[in-house]
Amino acid sequence: MSELGEFLRSRRGRIGPGDVGLRAGNGRRQTPGLRREELAAVAGVSVDYYIRLEQGRDTNPSAAVLDALAGALRLDDDERDHLHRLASGRREVRRPAPVVARPGLRQLLETVRPAPAFVLTPGSDILAENPEGLALLDGLAGWPRGRRNIVRYIFRHPAARTVVTPWRRMAEDCVAHLRVVPAAQTEALVEELLAVSADFADLWAHYDVRVKSGTHRAFQHPAVGRLDLNSEVLTVADGQRLVVFQAAPHSPSADALALLSLAARP
Repeated sequence: MSELGEFLRSRRGRIGPGDVGLRAGNGRRQTPGLRREELAAVAGVSVDYYIRLEQGRDTNPSAAVLDALAGALRLDDDERDHLHRLASGRREVRRPAPVVARPGLRQLLETVRPAPAFVLTPGSDILAENPEGLALLDGLAGWPRGRRNIVRYIFRHPAARTVVTPWRRMAEDCVAHLRVVPAAQTEALVEELLAVSADFADLWAHYDVRVKSGTHRAFQHPAVGRLDLNSEVLTVADGQRLVVFQAAPHSPSADALALLSLAARP
């Protein structure tokens, strides 16, 4: 099955007849979600054509067909864009991931202190961080530079499930973001995590698609306690991302960040 077919099948399994105005009918349904013929009817395409798409035997659907399927499947904006990328082959363009942080982003790491901040590749390799960022993810400093990756930390570092709270939400967001990154940039990481983490394998099979953006994150740091932070994400042309975690001014978390910054000073 093609990745386009895998994505269509995963979305089809998440909505039922009632979600699209159909009656469930009599009898027990053998599979969750919509049947192929039901989705084809709602999208206005032939059943045979939809089956060919899902089985990977037709890989060149028109934009109109994709939009019809996206509407029938109730896709959000990130999922709709992902569907079009898969169908056009844009996701498979092999561009090497950047390996050196842009100088301007490195400078911003210092400018935003004491806010913890990272420069990341599209696949979440950590190209650079400020001292507060390194301190925020407890234990990250013990990993060599080439191993430092946010997603690897979440699933493989023993401290992650204590430091990041709630862990499950962060894990879900990390995996959903990996799904929108070109496979050539994430293949080795995905293979590694599939081999060692049942949690990662479960979330990967779930096939959520979500571009990471700013959100609330909470941390329970062993040295400074609870940190309620808001993340902001700046993405530049080559895909590098500056991620900054900020506390509300004059809040307990701002005081905790000040303590974290003092502890992080060389």
